Amino acid sequence: MLKFTEEHEWLKVEDGVATVGITEHAAGQLGDLVFVELPEAGATFAKGDSAATVESVKAASDVYCPLDGEIIEVNQAIVDDPALVNSDPQGAAWFFKLKLADPRSADNLLDEAAYKELVG
Repeated sequence: MLKFTEEHEWLKVEDGVATVGITEHAAGQLGDLVFVELPEAGATFAKGDSAATVESVKAASDVYCPLDGEIIEVNQAIVDDPALVNSDPQGAAWFFKLKLADPRSADNLLDEAAYKELVG
């Protein structure tokens, strides 16, 4: 199940774990990324908390935690090569995996059609 937030994060939810990244739209708005800072595995966040930071040649921006949960894995590849976020934002360049406090909470997020309407 693919879901989106109004803050331009995407989530792929499987078995109560959400793989989270930023959307193609967000990556395009940011421009070429030069730095990514990810949260620590084991950290817990509430929905809306700043969980990661990205910096481009244009600006720095926060990546927000889309739902309540615990970080169980981070993607070191995008720290080592931030340009991955520009080339494959909704694939290989995921940011972190979040064990959801309430897996049903993802049902309240935007589906792909609603997100496209938001950014359209």
